[in-house]
Amino acid sequence: MTPSKNPPVPSRGEVWEILFNPSVGAEVRKTRPAVVMNIPAVGRLPLRIVVPITGWKESWATTPWLIQIKPSRRNGLTKVSAADAFQTKSLSIQRFQTRLGELSADEVEQIAAAICLCVGG
Repeated sequence: MTPSKNPPVPSRGEVWEILFNPSVGAEVRKTRPAVVMNIPAVGRLPLRIVVPITGWKESWATTPWLIQIKPSRRNGLTKVSAADAFQTKSLSIQRFQTRLGELSADEVEQIAAAICLCVGG
């Protein structure tokens, strides 16, 4: 991956294709969608806190850290998906590939609550 001269400026609630490799163990792999979760007032480095998005499984319906996201023109997803709050990461904006869309404020808040559940907030 070569750094871009004009890296993107991802914002809270946006869905981006992100390059997660290299990864180790059970970490999220490959290029996949993720939602940006950090608020703009926090942080100075060219990093963003993201929650990876994966394909939805009905068996996750009662798993509180997996938030179902239905595909829409607004969010750019093509299938029913899940934001996996347990895989929350801080990543360089150089890993951001393509902006797909954005989530609703309600979806972002549900994901934020799931992150709090994972970290004890």
